[in-house]
Amino acid sequence: MRIGALEVWPPVVLAPMAGITNIGFRTLCREQGGGLFVSEMITSRALVERVPLTFQMIRFGPQESPRSIQLYGVDPAVIGKAARMIAEEDLADHIDLNFGCPVPKVTRRGGGSALPYKRNLLRAILREAVAGAGPLPVTMKMRMGIDEDHLTYVEAGRIAVEEGLAAVALHARTARQHYGGTAHWDAIKRLKDAVPEIPVLGNGDIWSADDALRMVAETGCDGVVIGRGCLGRPWLFRDLDLAFRGSAERTRPRLGEVGAMMLRHAELLCEVIGSERHGLADFRKHVGWYLKGFVVGAETRRALTSADRLSEMAERVAELDADQPWPDEADGPRGKSGERSKVSLPHGWLDDPDDMTIPGAGAEDPTSGG
Repeated sequence: MRIGALEVWPPVVLAPMAGITNIGFRTLCREQGGGLFVSEMITSRALVERVPLTFQMIRFGPQESPRSIQLYGVDPAVIGKAARMIAEEDLADHIDLNFGCPVPKVTRRGGGSALPYKRNLLRAILREAVAGAGPLPVTMKMRMGIDEDHLTYVEAGRIAVEEGLAAVALHARTARQHYGGTAHWDAIKRLKDAVPEIPVLGNGDIWSADDALRMVAETGCDGVVIGRGCLGRPWLFRDLDLAFRGSAERTRPRLGEVGAMMLRHAELLCEVIGSERHGLADFRKHVGWYLKGFVVGAETRRALTSADRLSEMAERVAELDADQPWPDEADGPRGKSGERSKVSLPHGWLDDPDDMTIPGAGAEDPTSGG
């Protein structure tokens, strides 16, 4: 898969996930297989204002290439400045724009997955981003629309082509679906048919390498975006690498192998954060994902999540039943789910899709990549 001047093989992208896809997790996934590994989402305004935490979030390891940043914003001028900074200061090799966030506190201000409904504003943002990025490829990730009555993805895809984007990714859910229900893969096919000029990447309900192959076969998409499917399963990228090379081999690790991966992940986080105590505190949210389906007592789980030294973590991992086989219950969905009864929007948001009013700064919130 070619995205601008970048060649991506296998055609797999790690989705930006807030609090997850830092250097440590990206390194762990890269050790398993190839693809494009995107940083946590940052806001354009925070980048332009040079907020220190934002610059920490876009640090890359010496072995990371290409370097990919997901940028989020609602103001064309600020997006343009941020893209120019990234290009001129050599902060990354690729810029992805986020229009998929379904979080209410973002959509109620006109940001995230609500914004593509304002097609002229979307066009202005894409135009400024491409102009600011110069030689760097610009892509975007979006959802199908606000809800089934307000679908925007096909028109947004055409706008992306017209404004010079290098690729588009579609999470095949609406904002109202949030992370619940079933992803509508048929929408990915419709988008690919509508924008044959550039690569289309599919996202949603890819829990295994075979799901990825099936999505490509059913939709004709050029690549896949992996989000929740790799939580507690970084070896999914190994399986994807093998699958796209035609191999039927798949990873079914025993608990001992899972424990070793947990320890490696924890070590990387401690290294990135610069503190064992804080690194292990950050790792706690991953424990449940790694152990999903395995028979592990509550006391052992508590011990793993309360360790504040790597040596203690290693001791707890060594106590796991190393020969316990991979459980069938560990396959399938993981991570947050659930639909919304409605999408929170600014008053009158749906009245005029051509309105160019720029949402306020409150619409820029780094809560979720969508």
